[in-house]
Amino acid sequence: MKKIIPLILIVWLLPAMLVAQNTGQQQQSREELERRKKELQKEIEEANEQLKDTKKSTKESLGQLRALRDKITLRSRLINNINEEINFINGDINTAYRDVKTLQKDLDTLKAQYAQLVIYAYKNRSSYDMMNFVFSSQSFNDAVKRFQYLKQYRDYRRRQAENIVSTQDQLNQKIQNLETQRVKRSVALKTEQEQRSTLEVDKKEKDQVLNKLKGREKELVADINQRNKDAQKVQAAIRAVIRREIEEARRKAIAEETARRKAAEEKRRREDEARKAAIAAAAERAKAAAAANGNAANVPAPEKPAPVPEPPKPAPEPEPEKTTARSENVLEATPEALALSESFEANRGKLPWPVDAGNIIEHFGIHQHAVMEHIQVPSDGIVIATNKGGAVKSIFEGEVKSVVVMPGSGYVIIIRHGQYFTTYVRLQTTRVKKGDNVKTGQVIGTASVNDIENTGEVELQIWKGISKQNPEQWIRRR
Repeated sequence: MKKIIPLILIVWLLPAMLVAQNTGQQQQSREELERRKKELQKEIEEANEQLKDTKKSTKESLGQLRALRDKITLRSRLINNINEEINFINGDINTAYRDVKTLQKDLDTLKAQYAQLVIYAYKNRSSYDMMNFVFSSQSFNDAVKRFQYLKQYRDYRRRQAENIVSTQDQLNQKIQNLETQRVKRSVALKTEQEQRSTLEVDKKEKDQVLNKLKGREKELVADINQRNKDAQKVQAAIRAVIRREIEEARRKAIAEETARRKAAEEKRRREDEARKAAIAAAAERAKAAAAANGNAANVPAPEKPAPVPEPPKPAPEPEPEKTTARSENVLEATPEALALSESFEANRGKLPWPVDAGNIIEHFGIHQHAVMEHIQVPSDGIVIATNKGGAVKSIFEGEVKSVVVMPGSGYVIIIRHGQYFTTYVRLQTTRVKKGDNVKTGQVIGTASVNDIENTGEVELQIWKGISKQNPEQWIRRR
């Protein structure tokens, strides 16, 4: 019996627990849907603003095409979001409809039962006269029981009436909620249809821009070739700076190691000289003592003096413990550089954006060209469209290692963070110089202006030594 009772409790409570869990998950999903909906609407607004800026140009541009494609992608996600919301509303409507049916059935049952009680009481009202019923008892105890019975009967009728009123209120509330959900579904369906209509307009506009851009294939190919040449020059300059830093760190490490070895050798030489001087002094003292006390004829020869013990050699310095957790890197030879590298790595995925407002228009790696899909375009970092002349900020603290002007790429700023380097390309102006120490979020320059697309641009690159990294994996998501 003791084993059966817990099993019965589990079977009894399990449905309620599952309902509560599903309700909590549904509520969380609804909140996530609403949050994502607001984010998508904000991103669509930003894409619209960018599209307005690109349309100020005298002819179609890749920026205009990118903005339209971004709008189409975001609006498609928004439509999916609305459809998921409609599914939730349909579920609520079905649940509310079932509740209404159940409450109506319960209310009918309660009314029927109450009607039977009233009719029965009316038909037997003389028999159930309280005084007659009580005083006709055979004993005092029987009278008390009859009195309690009548009281319980009246309480039961009162509770039945209250249940009818309460059930009626619940039914009215459920009906009102059902109507509210139906109105919400109607509004959501209307919004979904409006978004679909706008999506079709965006697609037609995108196709028109794409067809016009395809008619300028030679111009676009020339632009691709020029951008590739400029990017190669920038990459060569970055690699030169990084290799120079590696070489300087290696020379510094070699010089420090040479100085350390010379100091150790000098220390050993001084210790050897001190040890030899101590031995020689001990031998002289022993010889003088033998000459003063010796008698060649009558006194037997003195015993051979015991050798003077050498002073103990200093214990060798313990070797530093070797760790396999992190491989040695010449760019992390100093404790400060190592700490900066570890701090940079600890902020992976949480680093701030280099601009206050903007969106990525070119992703890291090799990807297809926006117009000519048979051409692949490489990218050493990410290109962010932002306000013209907008402030560009350092995404982490470090030391400025290079500030140069590159043809076609504007100012290029390289900042070192231990073994990591962040590079900011396509800057119109600069506010730092080589050797400056910068803080996270410090303004280092302003974004360049793309005259064709009428927007600002900045390119962010992240390097680990001479290896390129994907900046989108390091900066925080928006």
